[in-house]
Amino acid sequence: QVQLVESGGGLAPAGGSLRLSCAVSGSVSIVNTMGWYRQAPGKQRELVAIISRSGEVNYAEGVKGRFTASRDNAMKTVDLQMDSLAPEDTGVYYCTAELRKGDSVSWSSHWGQGTQVTVSS
Repeated sequence: QVQLVESGGGLAPAGGSLRLSCAVSGSVSIVNTMGWYRQAPGKQRELVAIISRSGEVNYAEGVKGRFTASRDNAMKTVDLQMDSLAPEDTGVYYCTAELRKGDSVSWSSHWGQGTQVTVSS
């Protein structure tokens, strides 16, 4: 069984920082593209950042310059450093990964359960 577990969410003041982490566990042979999504109350889930296995990152325009995604392929983790937080960053943040399980030749996508980020004004 494959699991993605996010951590690091919580409360932060406007202008503050939080660092989210996501760890992949289970029998996984390759973790390809990973990403962070978020969903604000009453809104659709939106892409925050995607990061390739080589570490190339594409950011949503609204977070570019404030958020930094990184990954450690050996540890099978992806982080999201969030600086200069604003109330509109509030939402549930989800980690996702495209991966190949150890007992399969096919690709599959997996999601974490999400971690709440709340930014006060």
